[in-house]
Amino acid sequence: MSGSQKFSSLTFPVFHIKIQCCEFVSLATVLSAFRSCEGQQPARLNSFGWAVFENLTERLENVFKQLRRRGKLNEQDVDLAMREVRLALLEADVNYAVVKDFVARVRERSVGAEVSRALNPGQQVIKIVNEELIATLGSPERLNLSGPKPRVIMLVGLQGSGKTTAAGKLALLLRSQGERAMLVACDPYRPAAVRQLETLGEQLNVPVFFEPGVQPPELAVHAYEKASKGGYTLLILDTAGRSQLDDALMSELQAIRQKVTPVETLLVVDAMIGQEAVNVAKGFRDVVPLTGLILTKIDGDARGGAAISIRSVTGVPIKYLGTGESLSGIEVYDPTRLSSRILGMGDMIGLIEKAEAAFDQEAAQEQAEKLMSGEFTLEDFANQLRQLRKMGPLGQLLEMLPGGMGQMARQIDPKDAEHQLKLTEAIINSMTLVEKRRPDVLNASRRRRIARGSGTEVQDVNRLIKQYREAQRLFKTLKKSGMRGLPRMFG
Repeated sequence: MSGSQKFSSLTFPVFHIKIQCCEFVSLATVLSAFRSCEGQQPARLNSFGWAVFENLTERLENVFKQLRRRGKLNEQDVDLAMREVRLALLEADVNYAVVKDFVARVRERSVGAEVSRALNPGQQVIKIVNEELIATLGSPERLNLSGPKPRVIMLVGLQGSGKTTAAGKLALLLRSQGERAMLVACDPYRPAAVRQLETLGEQLNVPVFFEPGVQPPELAVHAYEKASKGGYTLLILDTAGRSQLDDALMSELQAIRQKVTPVETLLVVDAMIGQEAVNVAKGFRDVVPLTGLILTKIDGDARGGAAISIRSVTGVPIKYLGTGESLSGIEVYDPTRLSSRILGMGDMIGLIEKAEAAFDQEAAQEQAEKLMSGEFTLEDFANQLRQLRKMGPLGQLLEMLPGGMGQMARQIDPKDAEHQLKLTEAIINSMTLVEKRRPDVLNASRRRRIARGSGTEVQDVNRLIKQYREAQRLFKTLKKSGMRGLPRMFG
């Protein structure tokens, strides 16, 4: 079965969701694109979205599905569900003590009046799980950027944790918030470490300070003096890592702290190393006063238990998550949104933020009105595909969908989805303006010409036109129903 067959229905990305205060926010997303070929189910693929949580999400979704089916819950039902939750968390490499405490809290609330009096007991238990998971993940804390300028942020961590890349990501993120940052290469030991940071600085147009032969503590002082004279507001120190915790590393970090007094000391830790990440954080915390954590490689394919355990075990707040290889792949830590993703509820707030950043709001409003009237054209669709690409990798966008749509999305190989997007763009780009605006004129000879021009088959063209008609009917139905069909699509 080809990629285009597996991803047989690519729909139309503009979608309006009515949010609080009756405000409409335009989202570029894939709506009905997740139907496989009739009678066949594509394999679940580990490359999708935040794969560190994929198996955990799947296990918890199965538990929740069983709970929703029951009109009433007795203590035995709760115990059975909690057993499955406990096993799911332990398999995800969550710290045993954290799991034990979490399950005990959920069970205590689930067998009490809070659930027994609920109209939907199963849904109430799910709500409790979500609330207790948020509590376990820990409250978010903002970066401390108070005090005289330039403020110093010191990044620490083991070798290979992604510290240098995190320095570049942080510089880019904080620059977007109005800071004027300078990067400092305080790692003269690792081959090419300085050059890596300089390359990142060139890509970001952020200056990188380094003096050959100068020890990191003195180097930090010189960098601070230069930043002060140059009017920089922020100094980000990329300190040396080691393959393991050692006295020399800790002594050097303490010396740097004494010289420049950072407002933030952030430990960069690889989420893919599991519970060892917790041990690393405890080792640094006991010697260097940590103010926060940056969890990198959260999009990797290892178990994600460290992200759930690390705050409870160390007491150090997570401040950022590294979510991809690109320099924009960093997110401010939000336990509510992370819990929502882990529990298979998607991340609609994150999706909205990406859409708002990528879309021209007036144009999006106009296109959405056309879509909801069923009058949108293939030309509108092509415009939306271009906007969709601005929002980031398709796999990450699909993973953010909630409920049933999110579950279907996780059955799709992102590579197949990207391939189908390119295929669809090629087909539409091979049409004349009249054909894009009036697909009714597409007779057999025109479809053959379009297939030749796009390097596709006539069946691909026919499939796209069929999907276009289905989407028209879908949105006309939604409009007539007053958007009442939306909850079913996402639930």
